Amino acid sequence: MSTVSRPLVDIRLEGLDTRGGAAPGVHGVSVHVRYGEFFTFLGPPKSGKSDVLRAIAGFLPITHGHVLVDGQDISTVPPRLRGVGYVFQDGALWPHMRARDHVAYGLRQQGLPKDEIERRVGMVLGRLGLADATALKPGALSLEQRRRLALARALAIEPRVLLLDEPLANLDPTARKAFRLELAKLHRDLAVTTIHATRNAADALALSDRLAVIDSGRVLQVGDPAELYHQPQTRAAAEALGPASFLPVRVVEVRDLGVVVETEHGDRVPVAGRGAYRLGDRGLLVLRPETLSMTEAAMARGPGIPGRVALRVFEGSRHLYEIEIGTRVPIRVELPSAGEERVFRLGDRVRVEISSETVVLVPDA
Repeated sequence: MSTVSRPLVDIRLEGLDTRGGAAPGVHGVSVHVRYGEFFTFLGPPKSGKSDVLRAIAGFLPITHGHVLVDGQDISTVPPRLRGVGYVFQDGALWPHMRARDHVAYGLRQQGLPKDEIERRVGMVLGRLGLADATALKPGALSLEQRRRLALARALAIEPRVLLLDEPLANLDPTARKAFRLELAKLHRDLAVTTIHATRNAADALALSDRLAVIDSGRVLQVGDPAELYHQPQTRAAAEALGPASFLPVRVVEVRDLGVVVETEHGDRVPVAGRGAYRLGDRGLLVLRPETLSMTEAAMARGPGIPGRVALRVFEGSRHLYEIEIGTRVPIRVELPSAGEERVFRLGDRVRVEISSETVVLVPDA
């Protein structure tokens, strides 16, 4: 499994619409997944991310739009002829069937010779760490092993497109990190065009070449992980990508390279970057916990927000703080514990310092 046995393909979704079915559906989704790319649809439950995968595979009827694989419209092609490998969230394994038979099933459907089937089954099970589990049925496997088996079955047919529907869901943290690393290595080695659906921001950021934030069946923003994490265009996109605090503000100054905003308590913060904001516009500051710093209130310099430490949690490599600033929702601040000169205590008066280069202003929709 060190080389790609089929040519790489790209995938274009053009105005994809699945409205009218029992599923939540998607609405006007247009996305280009590039050759050999690992592309993720990230969104909350019932956002439509799994519906996109099901439509590509042919399991969900398309009411409008097209699915093109390498320029070929496959919108009406039967699922078994699409060259798609699908890993379902629950694995969709057959309880009566041994691991080796799961992997061999699709190969037998392709009519491959017995010796080729045996070769591929042994190779893919070994690659996914299941060489000692070939005779076991799903009930004798751990959850992580069942997920690996579902992936092995999808990869054995050497698909043109690999679809992964929440493959890491419900795994414990250690198993999740291990399997996430395995997925990254597999994509590096195989380079098969992969579309991944998840609600987990850490999985999306770690695995994706690019990703699309999707909610209520509509794509909100597409870009590479760093771009979407640091420059979300909406609150929904910011929330999907990880922890953030949202602070209501009003634009009080427009500059050549940004704006100055003011909180309801009169604290002013400069925000870098060009935008379509005008004097008086209202918005939300997106504050990522790890981009903030804190000082004692009496020693504060530069732009920031005064507040009081309401909560501190120690997590080994970091301290997590909640800072009350007079609004309904506190600001969360994450500071490294290694080499930290000052550990703040409950009740300490502090100033949350904000960098104009890392803070983002989004519309208050």
